[in-house]
Amino acid sequence: MKALALILTALATSSLATAAPDLSLKLEVERAIKNGTAWLTTQQKNTGNWSDADTPAISAMALTALMADPNRDGALTPEAKKGYDFLLSKRRTDGGIYGKGLAVYNTALSVMALLEHPQNEETEKTLTQARRFLVNQQSDFDNRGITDSPFDGGVGYGGTYAHSDLSNTHFALEALHYSKKQFTEGAPETPDLDWDAAIAFVSRCQNLTSHNDQTWASDDAANKGGFIYFPGSTKAGEQKLKDGKTALRSYGSISYAGLLSLVYADLKPSDPRIAAVREWLAANYTVEENPGMEAQGLFYYYHTMAKALRILGEDTLTLKNGKNADWRKDLALKLFDLQSTDGSWANTKSARWWENDPVLATNYALLALIHIHRTL
Repeated sequence: MKALALILTALATSSLATAAPDLSLKLEVERAIKNGTAWLTTQQKNTGNWSDADTPAISAMALTALMADPNRDGALTPEAKKGYDFLLSKRRTDGGIYGKGLAVYNTALSVMALLEHPQNEETEKTLTQARRFLVNQQSDFDNRGITDSPFDGGVGYGGTYAHSDLSNTHFALEALHYSKKQFTEGAPETPDLDWDAAIAFVSRCQNLTSHNDQTWASDDAANKGGFIYFPGSTKAGEQKLKDGKTALRSYGSISYAGLLSLVYADLKPSDPRIAAVREWLAANYTVEENPGMEAQGLFYYYHTMAKALRILGEDTLTLKNGKNADWRKDLALKLFDLQSTDGSWANTKSARWWENDPVLATNYALLALIHIHRTL
């Protein structure tokens, strides 16, 4: 009996030792989120919005972070109620939720925020109309219902931004993927996206010649499997190869957006496109920069990274050198280090894509930490 007791004690001690690192990290993540959301509530304007009133996406992200905060007691706070009232005031007759432009970006992120709100007749109607709006934004440039244009099947900003891009496509696919649950049997019917056309567009943004029919696609070792912004154009610039050809450089944040797009389109993990981008991301793994972009879009990178790896159920990443990286710990510690004493974050090295706005950067950081917390 004494020997059995000693064995059970040893097993219990071992189990606690294994669980302790995750518990410690979880508590630290909760504290960072608590400080971040406390700061975020101080930045809300009297009109209910955060930052630019004509860009409700920023307010939508703030609401999503506040509602998903693991420290929240479940009640709809006055700040959240005021924020949702603002968001609903931005509804348009076409079903979109936006200000002066960037209609898809604003509507898609508003849908994600509304999915966090307790559902009622008004929110369900708003989601129905917003879904229809997003579906109608899918590109078909010659109205032939086929993907003869490289931009067909994707989604752009809307309005004067005529062509599709992978960032907006990923946001639209996310909103449509998660809002599907709202439209079960008996719910209002809404048109659905042409998902095959969407997959075709996403594939045309990947450096993978086996699945990309565009002549610019490259299988060179540095770029194979990664993604670019839209067919034929990358934010990371061009790269001269040894054979004299030119490659469009893959980069981190958009490669995670591409991975997420494939997941939202219900492709299997064994699909070659998913396998290829995962290999590229593992080979370029870092939390020090946005691979290929340095500090540009850094917090967007953190957000898409945490979101994608949580959805895939990855606890660690096997790197090119064979070592396993604990991405949750690495990213959490980096975000702890970058958090200001007042609880906020900001991209102090690059103002591109508005990341010098502390509200936007804090939104991205909080959502990344919330995704990490959900894996712990």
